Amino acid sequence: MKKLLIAAVALLAVAVAPKAYAQKTVGGAVMSPAKNIVQNASGSKDHTTLVAAVKAAGLAPTLSAAGPYTVFAPTNEAFAKLPAGTVDNLMKPANKASLIKTLTYHVVPGKLSSTDLLTKVKEGKGKTELSTLSGGTITVMSQGTKLYLVDEKGGKSWITIDDVAQSNGIIHVVNTVLMPN
Repeated sequence: MKKLLIAAVALLAVAVAPKAYAQKTVGGAVMSPAKNIVQNASGSKDHTTLVAAVKAAGLAPTLSAAGPYTVFAPTNEAFAKLPAGTVDNLMKPANKASLIKTLTYHVVPGKLSSTDLLTKVKEGKGKTELSTLSGGTITVMSQGTKLYLVDEKGGKSWITIDDVAQSNGIIHVVNTVLMPN
């Protein structure tokens, strides 16, 4: 009986323990859960456009702060899908407000793992809406265990790498830039 009770307590401890995230490689770099969002993204060769945009927008201090934040991080290929000239135009000092709005549309307060997102989708009967730092909303949906996001303009982006642990939150790599209204 005592062994059964010990086994039950151990199982309960595992069930309620915070999720441990395995280190992941993104853009050829091992992401360290001891580093913040900006530090890790700066090491990814797949996120050079995102990092340059974050710095141009003046958002590096925010995304280096305690958070926690959930970031849906578009790859260089995602930015390349935008119409020609869009990224260059957004990076101009005169368009800083639009750049900030676009980037903060990819950030949600709190730390939402893929399991958290799937749970919210199931509870929402197939979808859930997340409020972004820009003040907009992103709809999260699933196809099996694969998650995708729908922006306010109806664009769709898949999460290609999930649960990349950061000291100040979590990153989910996405294959398309999300566009706010």
